[in-house]
Amino acid sequence: QVQVVESGGGLAQEGGSLTLSCTGSGLRLSTTWMGWFRQAPGKEHEGVACISRSGGEIYYTDSVRGRFVITRDNAKNQVYLQMSRVKPEDTARYFCAAGPRGPCLRPDYNIWGLGTQVTVSS
Repeated sequence: QVQVVESGGGLAQEGGSLTLSCTGSGLRLSTTWMGWFRQAPGKEHEGVACISRSGGEIYYTDSVRGRFVITRDNAKNQVYLQMSRVKPEDTARYFCAAGPRGPCLRPDYNIWGLGTQVTVSS
């Protein structure tokens, strides 16, 4: 079964850090662009960051640029989102996705994980 699975969410204090991981199963993540998305209650999916197959191209949404870093380790079949200086408005369910069908920050991907919750308290 082809899937991606997120881990690493939880509770963080404002200004703190969290690292999310995305692991591929039945899929070599090295063959595809990857993206991180988030969805807060009552809101649509928002593209957070995306990374090319080699990691040479990276894009961020404006609200996280300079605070979040997306990386990948193709040998481990994993993609990461390092979140620092987190804010209460970063509270959301975070999703990993593989295989964009268009611009990589647009939530139009072939494979989605179930997500991991991130809650930031002030």
